[in-house]
Amino acid sequence: MAKPKKRYVCTECGSVATRWQGQCGDCQEWNTLVEDAPETKFAAKHDLSSGGRAIAFETLDAPTKPLERRTTGLEEFDRALGGGLVPGCAILMGGEPGIGKSTLLLQAAASIAKSGGDVVYVSGEEATGQVRMRAKRLGLADAPLKLAAATSVRDILSTLGRDGAPDMLVVDSIQTMHSDMIEGAPGTVSQVRASAFELIRYAKENGTCLVLVGHVTKDGNIAGPRVLEHMVDTVMSFEGERSHQYRILRSLKNRFGAVDEIGVFAMEGHGLAEVSNPSSLFLSGRDEPIAGSAVFPALEGTRPVLVEIQALIVRLQSGATPRRAVVGWDSGRLAMLLAVLESRCGLSFSTAEVYLNVAGGYRLSDPAADLAVAAALVSALADKPLAANAIWLGEVSLSGEVRPVAHTGLRLREAAKLGFARASGPVDGAGDVKSLDYTDVGGVASLVDRVMAAA
Repeated sequence: MAKPKKRYVCTECGSVATRWQGQCGDCQEWNTLVEDAPETKFAAKHDLSSGGRAIAFETLDAPTKPLERRTTGLEEFDRALGGGLVPGCAILMGGEPGIGKSTLLLQAAASIAKSGGDVVYVSGEEATGQVRMRAKRLGLADAPLKLAAATSVRDILSTLGRDGAPDMLVVDSIQTMHSDMIEGAPGTVSQVRASAFELIRYAKENGTCLVLVGHVTKDGNIAGPRVLEHMVDTVMSFEGERSHQYRILRSLKNRFGAVDEIGVFAMEGHGLAEVSNPSSLFLSGRDEPIAGSAVFPALEGTRPVLVEIQALIVRLQSGATPRRAVVGWDSGRLAMLLAVLESRCGLSFSTAEVYLNVAGGYRLSDPAADLAVAAALVSALADKPLAANAIWLGEVSLSGEVRPVAHTGLRLREAAKLGFARASGPVDGAGDVKSLDYTDVGGVASLVDRVMAAA
């Protein structure tokens, strides 16, 4: 291999010389030539500072075309999306196996196709006959959507390039897609990333709304590389217990709308039915007040949802080890709340088993549920029912204080709309809501006094 030649560059004018000399031959300056690293063929080939296409910069106040959303025909789906589908957007939907992802997308795709949209549904996991059987069961067999069973990204994009870009493209699922540009079996990290990149690039260039179905791991996270969630515009999670009727479509990331918006559906014989008033679903069966039951106004995005929190206290014989069982809430937060009630209020749970459940299979992560959980625990311990027309909200600190929570007025207005007349929460939390009898709860000690003094 030939030895690379040295070169010398002038620090004043930038001229290049093949040997060092005291004076620059171009600018006539003295002692300005310094040795520079030789440029190899590899460096010249991979130098990205030249040879590219000029980029046109724009200002922030430049006129922008407004978003023209397309409705899916399902109001709850549109709510979770932020108002509907945006042309050129890429959506990734995950969920447990059998939760209803394919059913929901087939209903939305059929609705768009019936309204005149050009929809392509590509199934990589099921044969076309299986998809047609589902469509027939859902009463959608007459929908004019294009159906195919394929796993090759090259075949899919070649066909779409010949027939024209559709308005909506559903790929079920991205883990079954295969790109012949990358070595490896379908479902590997490299294949998922490469296949998703090609599909997303096609959607962006042609204004097609792309919906990718993604598998989930045993922890409930979307399988595959994490970069897949960064590549798409919207990440949605379809949640719910298969033993329960309800399903929740939750938006985890949305570049075109609010995050944590939800759409609520109920699984029925003819498919997924929309639930316009989810509070009535989670509060059903509350005919008589029972000890250990409290109602909490949860907030999902901009939608308040009233849920019932149930607690059960079982006294044990001396020496037995008590259990702590939680369904739908954080077990660590329950342990903290029990410690606060024992330390600040003198209540004893050490000789009792504690069971906590959020009715309807709903899952809570809102810290504002602390006060409702505490009220349910104290009610179950004292065997005194809480008022059936009352709601509870507030975050409990380790000192026993009840702290303010976000969007209290929105929660209270939803409760008043559903017929609740009383509310208990942090000090000065009522705001401008005058339709409820609001009671300030400064700490858990005053909460215990109120519950113990109840008739």
